[in-house]
Amino acid sequence: MSNTKNTVLTAAGDLFGRKDPGAVDRWAAADYTQHSALAADGPEALRRLVAGLPDDFRYEGARVIADGDLVVLHGTYHGFGPDPLVAFDVFRVDADGKLAEHWDALTPLVRRTASGRSQTDGPTQVTAPEETEANRALVARFAQEVLVGADYSVLTDYISTETYHQHNPEAADGLDGFGAAAAKWAEQGKNLVYKTVHRVIAEGEFVLLQSEGEFGVPVAYYDLFRVHGGKIVEHWDVVAPIPAELPHDNGLF
Repeated sequence: MSNTKNTVLTAAGDLFGRKDPGAVDRWAAADYTQHSALAADGPEALRRLVAGLPDDFRYEGARVIADGDLVVLHGTYHGFGPDPLVAFDVFRVDADGKLAEHWDALTPLVRRTASGRSQTDGPTQVTAPEETEANRALVARFAQEVLVGADYSVLTDYISTETYHQHNPEAADGLDGFGAAAAKWAEQGKNLVYKTVHRVIAEGEFVLLQSEGEFGVPVAYYDLFRVHGGKIVEHWDVVAPIPAELPHDNGLF
């Protein structure tokens, strides 16, 4: 396990598992920068957040991806509100091994999905670390040509026509499932519009895109892809509306 991955998992366990506000002193950098819509900036705001977690709060992790100084957690928060929340959290770890920056996106857990898959199930382990850069390049090209460029004629250059497991709760498996969902969204006035890809975070077969765009309203897109044999074969996501105001001046990205 990489040092950054171990740092984030240990820190998250202390902060959100043990719910120890004192862990902020051990794990948060003095200039801890917050991008979440749920918390103010700095370590003291993080301390208040941890101190205020309810007794029934717990985090159920699904997968962890480390890429240089960035670590992605994908999982589900229970007890943060009336309903469980599926989340992507991205942490930047500084040279001192402290949490220096945080981004996230959360969406309600959906019990019954179009594909029958949950929003977090599926493969979790990185098994092909040697493919990291090839998979990063593939998904980055897909993002620019298909998502931002809206050129769907090249879709099958990137997504497998044989296996495409879908975890978006409104889309069934396969390209046909995605196409049907996209048509339904368009009828509702929610076209998939990607304007800017802010980060491409990769480890092995997993690649996360953090993007900004519109889905009826301004949104943050967090799309996690699994690549196998040079094609995208699985997709998880969170689409989160961008609030008009944030509790800090750092922006969501």
